[in-house]
Amino acid sequence: MCDTLRVRWTVTPKTAPQPWIACGGCGGLRAFQSSDKIRLNANGRKLDAWLIYKCLTCDKTWNRPLFERQNVRDIDPATLEALQSNDIRWIRTESFNLDALKRKSQRIDEFPEFDIAREVLRETAGWTRLEIELVVPLPAGIRLDRLLASELRLSRTRLQMLHERGLLGTSSDRADILRRRIRTGIEVVIDLATVADRELSWGPLATGSPR
Repeated sequence: MCDTLRVRWTVTPKTAPQPWIACGGCGGLRAFQSSDKIRLNANGRKLDAWLIYKCLTCDKTWNRPLFERQNVRDIDPATLEALQSNDIRWIRTESFNLDALKRKSQRIDEFPEFDIAREVLRETAGWTRLEIELVVPLPAGIRLDRLLASELRLSRTRLQMLHERGLLGTSSDRADILRRRIRTGIEVVIDLATVADRELSWGPLATGSPR
C-alpha cells in the first residue's frame, strides 16, 4: 500500500541452546555448550561425525552424534566439505538444531538475547501504517510480544490493547500469536493513522535510523 512504511527485521539469537547432560567429570547433570568443533572418524568408506560440547562447569566434553557409519558417497558434498573444514556457519546452524538436542536431553536452556538487523523495504512520505516482516534464520526462544515491546519501546499491555482494538494485526490467524515464538514469515501490521508524531517516534525504532 502507498501509505506504508515496510521494514524487514532479521533476528538472530546470540547464544546457542545448551543441553543438560550427565557429566562424567562433575558426577551429575550439567549444562553443556557447543565448542564449535566437529570430530570425524573414518572407517574405510564409512564416516562418523560428532559436534563437540563442553561442560560449563568442568570442561568435560560430550560428543553429540550427527551421524554414524554413514557411507561417504551418501553424504551431501556441501555438508561433507563443511564437516571437514569445521565451517563455523554450518556448525552454528547445527548447534541450534533443537529437534536433535531434544533426542539427547530432557532439559535445554535457551536464551533471549539476540542481534537484529533492520532494512527498509518501502517508505512513503506521510505513511500511516507500519509493516514489519520477520526473518529468523535460527530457532529463537523469543516471543513476538517481547520482541515488539523491546524494539518499539512499548509495554506488552499496550501491544495487547492494540491487537484487541484491531490496530495491530499479523499474518497468522492464531489468537495467541503475540505469545508465540517468532519465526520467519510472520508479518506485523500496525495502524498508526491517529499517531501524530509517528515518523519521529515510531520511524527510527522501526528502521534503526537516527532520530
